[in-house]
Amino acid sequence: MSPDRIFVRGLVVRTVIGVHDYERPIRQTLVLDLEFEVDLAPSAASDALGDTVDYRALCERIRTRIEGEHYRLIERVAEEVARLVLEDPAVRAVRVALEKPGAVRHARTVGVVLERRRGN
Repeated sequence: MSPDRIFVRGLVVRTVIGVHDYERPIRQTLVLDLEFEVDLAPSAASDALGDTVDYRALCERIRTRIEGEHYRLIERVAEEVARLVLEDPAVRAVRVALEKPGAVRHARTVGVVLERRRGN
């Protein structure tokens, strides 16, 4: 049996990101898909938010952090998001898929996918 997961699809953040000079003065859109490995049995039994990941609060922390910084690479942003998610003690592992729409001419989007586990 596979582990329990919570997912968030299409979380939009706007931040300064890019390696080219023309990218540095503007905010660009990034789109995140997240999956958190979590034991959902306690919250399924109790029906209590305190027994699971408060994904609304976690998404707001992610947006606040990413939108408040400047980055050069999407790899760095994805790593920062994974680190923030793993700060929640209920999360065992996280998968982050990050897209930067319009980054490459003639392509709808480009992106990275990374997975991190607590302790790595």
